[in-house]
Amino acid sequence: MSTEHIRNFSIIAHIDHGKSTLADRMLELTGTITARQKQDQLLDNMDLERERGITIKASAVTMNYQHQGKTYMLNLIDTPGHVDFHYEVSRALAACEGALLVVDASQGVEAQTVANAYLAVENNVELLSVINKVDLPAADPDRVAEEIEYVFGIGANECFKISAKSGLGVEELLEAIVTFLPAPEDKSDKPTAALIFDSHCDQYRGVICYVRVFAGCLNIKQKVRFMRSDKIYTITELGKFKPEMNAVDRLGTGEVGYLIANIRELADVTIGDTITDYTEPASKPLPGYIAPMQMVFSDFYPGNNTDYSKLRDAFDKLTLNDASFSFSPQNSPALGFGFRCGFLGLLHMEIVQERLERENDIEVIQTAPTVSYEILTMDDVIKRIESPGQLPDPSHIEELREPFVRLEIITATDTIGAIMKLAESRRCRLLKTDYLSTTRVMLEYKAPLAEIVYDFYDLLKGISRGYATMDYEFTGFQTSDLVKIDILVNKVAVDALSLIVHRSKAEARGRKLIIKLRRAIPRHQFEIPLQVAIGGKIIARETIKGFRKDVTQKLYGGDVTRKMKLLKKQKEGKRRMKSVGNVQIPQEAFMTILDTSE
Repeated sequence: MSTEHIRNFSIIAHIDHGKSTLADRMLELTGTITARQKQDQLLDNMDLERERGITIKASAVTMNYQHQGKTYMLNLIDTPGHVDFHYEVSRALAACEGALLVVDASQGVEAQTVANAYLAVENNVELLSVINKVDLPAADPDRVAEEIEYVFGIGANECFKISAKSGLGVEELLEAIVTFLPAPEDKSDKPTAALIFDSHCDQYRGVICYVRVFAGCLNIKQKVRFMRSDKIYTITELGKFKPEMNAVDRLGTGEVGYLIANIRELADVTIGDTITDYTEPASKPLPGYIAPMQMVFSDFYPGNNTDYSKLRDAFDKLTLNDASFSFSPQNSPALGFGFRCGFLGLLHMEIVQERLERENDIEVIQTAPTVSYEILTMDDVIKRIESPGQLPDPSHIEELREPFVRLEIITATDTIGAIMKLAESRRCRLLKTDYLSTTRVMLEYKAPLAEIVYDFYDLLKGISRGYATMDYEFTGFQTSDLVKIDILVNKVAVDALSLIVHRSKAEARGRKLIIKLRRAIPRHQFEIPLQVAIGGKIIARETIKGFRKDVTQKLYGGDVTRKMKLLKKQKEGKRRMKSVGNVQIPQEAFMTILDTSE
């Protein structure tokens, strides 16, 4: 097919604004799926996506559309809307020439809408603005169109007003895609260059690469080279997603599909790599992606009925499908051998944990997540540390730096005061205030990531009665007055419970923490002291009382010295027990260090 008749586009929007529903409606109208195949969120094929009602992985589908007597090939890449999966969106946009920016007619422009639109502009992607859910009772498409014009500069009269649920206006939108979105550049006479924008592993067929051909073409039995890994393979199968996998003989310039080439090793495929012809290679690889920077780190250890090697295999399988996640071996005196894992955010971490347990039938023990820090040593060396346990002796540290983000909050004007108060309590500094309309405002802050990554979003939703939305972007590391808090359980420091906090909050946070730990750790046969130490100084102590067995129960009458003798013997036994006693710390205790509430 000529590139003139191909359109590659993705749907970008804030979470819950109807991206997956719009994709469903397009599949129906173009006849790609039959009435029998029809189901809601058809492209969300992970159980987890359906349960949570969110898109986690970008997914591709090819549709054929008739317009003015010509057949057009529409390649749609449906993308996630949550801030943690920003990286999936950037990968999808690199494979497209156009994008539909979907905005909810009742909610208006949200934080993630702004972030995704800027991402599209950076990738030189042509935008069509779409106002969805116009049939809702609370819909106000005219106000939303004005907001879009104010924030993005797209004329209010250029917005397409649709209802993805009922199909209203979707036919006109398909015509607009063909008319207004650019076709791929015709480079069919150039050497083959195809971009891998995603991949997953099939138990029987090996690694399946999702590709977008930018130049030349791919054919079955063609010998190809992966430019980054320098590995050579022969293509055994090519195909398109319609939406299930459909084999074809060739993929031409501008087309999107999948490639199978008997790739057995998961590590051989890098997302963002370029595939080229072995005999006539391209002179240089396509610009890939900037590797995502992990911001949240947590340790995973094998749980009951799971061994270390099984956990390792599960991680290997997951990294292929999710390039934004990383892991490295870790050893803990308390929990044994495990892995230190890096994530883009807390939702990403939750999803990975759930996918690990479901897809591989394993159990994991997870420590509380922490953000990464940067230290400047006395020898002028900059190091990144991913857990408080890696922090060297304070005498070796010149500067301790923490990650800062640019935080955007969009909220109703009547909750500004309460949100500003919350932001201030988390050490956020207001940069600017922008009124999107008379009732909605966008606040921009400079914020320390450690303060907003855990429960900030939940509190924000509570304060704003569910209306406020937020998005953040990492800006860099900055020097802060930070200290490490150590928690001693039965006079032994537990690495997994230590944390790094700002000096101004250290003492209050430490005291609060051991009160919560006292409730979380069950009572033992002996007394357990819990202590908080900053440096070598103990600043707080709580005690978990031991169970007391009534050893004098069998005595009846007689001299009081008999009773005293038994109690003394019990006391001696408990002291000995305490010195060798191993304290059982449950999973909840590791998570209490995150809870900053009263």
